[in-house]
Amino acid sequence: MSDPRFPRLFSPLVLRGVALKNRILSTGHDTNLAAGGLVNERLVAYHRARAAGGAGLIIVQVSGVHETARYTSHLLMATADEAIPGYRKLAETCHAFGCKVFAQLFHPGREIMESQDGSLPVAYAPSAAPNERFHVMPAPMPLGLVEEIVAGYASAAGRMVKAGIDGVEIVASHGYLPAQFLNPRLNRREDRYGGSFDNRLRFLRETIAGIRSVVGEERVVGLRISGAELDHDGLTATEVLEACKALSADGVLDYYNVVAGSSASLAGAIHIVPPMAINTGYVAPFAAAVKAVVSKPVIVAGRINQPQIAEQILASGQADLCAMTRAMICDPEMPSKAAAGRLDDIRACIGCNQACIGHFHLGYGISCIQHPETGRELDYGRPIPAERKKRVLVAGGGPAGMKAAAVAAARGHDVTLYEASGRLGGQALLAQQLPGRAEFGGIVTNLTREMELAGVKVVRNAAVDLSLLQKEKPDAVVLATGARPYRPAFEGAESAHVVDVWQLLKEEANVGSSVLVADWRCDWIGLGVAERLARAGCRVRLAVAGYVAGQRIQQYVRDQWHGTLHKLGVEIIPYARLYGADGNTVYLQHMSSGEPIVCEGVDTLVLALGHEQESRLADEVAGWPGEIHRIGDCVAPRTAEEAVLEGLKAGSAI
Repeated sequence: MSDPRFPRLFSPLVLRGVALKNRILSTGHDTNLAAGGLVNERLVAYHRARAAGGAGLIIVQVSGVHETARYTSHLLMATADEAIPGYRKLAETCHAFGCKVFAQLFHPGREIMESQDGSLPVAYAPSAAPNERFHVMPAPMPLGLVEEIVAGYASAAGRMVKAGIDGVEIVASHGYLPAQFLNPRLNRREDRYGGSFDNRLRFLRETIAGIRSVVGEERVVGLRISGAELDHDGLTATEVLEACKALSADGVLDYYNVVAGSSASLAGAIHIVPPMAINTGYVAPFAAAVKAVVSKPVIVAGRINQPQIAEQILASGQADLCAMTRAMICDPEMPSKAAAGRLDDIRACIGCNQACIGHFHLGYGISCIQHPETGRELDYGRPIPAERKKRVLVAGGGPAGMKAAAVAAARGHDVTLYEASGRLGGQALLAQQLPGRAEFGGIVTNLTREMELAGVKVVRNAAVDLSLLQKEKPDAVVLATGARPYRPAFEGAESAHVVDVWQLLKEEANVGSSVLVADWRCDWIGLGVAERLARAGCRVRLAVAGYVAGQRIQQYVRDQWHGTLHKLGVEIIPYARLYGADGNTVYLQHMSSGEPIVCEGVDTLVLALGHEQESRLADEVAGWPGEIHRIGDCVAPRTAEEAVLEGLKAGSAI
C-alpha cells in the first residue's frame, strides 16, 4: 500500500507490454560515470541506488548511434556489440528491484560541445546553420550520411534488445539532430529530407520505423521532444505540436517525453536543467498541449522536485508520468519514502545545479551537494557500522558539521553537535535570503532531519573551547567552525562607506541609492547581491575580478542570472580588481591592462571578496591528544559542496 495522498503517482501504468509499478522515472541525463563509451560498475551502482529507492522507470543517458555523434569525450556509444554486456548488467540490476530500463538513442547534429583530443571535430547537420552556444558551424550532411545515421539508430536499438533493455527513446529534444531536421529555419535541404513539413519529418519517421522493425512489437519506443525550444531560432510550440500530431497518427510511438529548451543558445540551454530561480513544474503546460494531440501517454520533466508537485500534475491531467531526475540524484530513496508517507524524511533537491550538471560540464562524475554519496555509491553507498562506539563532539552547525554528525551517528556513534549561535545552517542561512535562492535553505532543513533520524544531540548557543573538550572528554572531535568575511586593507577603506555582504544580508548596515559591488569570488553571491539591491531601487554596478560575472558557477544558473540583471539595468564591469575608494568614488584596476577604472557617484561599496577560515578553535586545541577531524571552511573557505562532502568523509572515518 502507498500513501493515500498519492493515488496517481503510485498507480501502475503499462506502456505497450511493459508494466511500470509507478509514475516516477529518472530521465536520461549525462553522469560522466562511464568510461570508454561503455556502461561500467560505477554507472550500474548509480542506477541501482535509484532502482532500489523505488523508481518505476530509469531511462539511461544518451548513447551515440554513429561515430559523428560523439558530442563529448565520455559519451556512451551503441555502435558496436561491446556495448551489450554493460547494458545487460544494468538492466538485470534494476530489474531485480522491479524497475524498468529504457535506453536513449542519440545524435547531436551540430550540437558538439567538446573535442575528443583537443582538435575541433567536424559537426554535421541538415544544413550549414551555425550553433550560437558552442560556436559550431556544421557541415551539411551528404545524403549517404543521413541514411547511415538512420540505419545507426536501428542498429543501436537492436543491441539494446539483445541486452534485455525494456525500451528505447529517440532524443529529438533540445535542438538535437532530429529537431534540426524538423526545424525550417535550420533545415534548408533541397532533397527528400528538406522543404515541406512531410520532408522535414521524414528523418524522424524513418528513424522510428527502422527502430520498430528491429525491436519488434514487445519493446517500447518513445520520443523525447521539447514542447518548445525557447530559442530565437528554435522550434515553436506550434511546430512541435504539428509534428507530435502527425507522429501520433502514424501509431508507432508508445509515449512522448516532454521537456523544454534547446542546446543551441544560452537562453534555450537554461531549460535543459532549470535552476532554482525557475518555478517548479513549469513545463507541465507544454506537456498538456502535447497530450491534447497524441493518443499515447505523456511524460513531463522540469523542476519536479517533490512528490506533491508530481501528484498535482498527474491529477490535473497534464501528464501521465513525472520525471523526477534531480529529486532522485538528491535522494535516491525519494519514491519509497513518499510511498511510505515519510515526506519529512525526503531530501528535496534545491535546484542549485552545482554538483549534478555542474560536474558534468566540468568533466567530473555526477554528484549532489546535499548527498555526496551520489556518484560515489561504490565508496559510500552503504554506511559501514562503527567497530567501536565512540563519543563524538562536533563543533559547528553549518552544513559540514551537520553532515559529519549525521553520518557518524548513523554508523552507531554517540554524537553531540555544538552550535555557537541559536540556529543551525551557517552561511546557508544567508544564501537563502538572496533573490531566487530561497530553496537553498532546504539544505539546512534536510541536514537537520538527517541528524534527527540518526539520533544526534544538538546544543545551541554553545561555543566550543578547550575547556569544554577537557570537561566532556570526547573520543573524537570534528572541527567545522566555518569562516568569516575577508576584508583586505585597501586605500580609503576607513573613509568610504564600505559594508560586506554578511552585514548587508543580516541588515546590520544601510546602503545608499548608488552601489558598487566588488566581487572577487565571481560566483552566485555577487550576482545575488546585485539583484537584491537592484530590486530595492538602487543603481548597481557589479565589478568582477574575472572575465564574466558568475564564471565559477554552473552555466545555466549564471546565464539565467545574467538575463535577470540585464533586465534590471545592472552594469557589469569585468576584469576589475578593487584598488581603493574615497568619498563617492571607487577605484578599480583592469586586471589585464593594469589601467585604472574610475567609478564615480558611488554611495556604498559592498564587498564580496570571499572568506577566511575561522581557525581560532583549531589553534586552541592543536595539542589535544584525541582524534581530531577538521572540515569545511575552517580548513579553507570553499562552498557547501566541499563542506558536506568532507562531512561525509569525516563521519565515515571516525
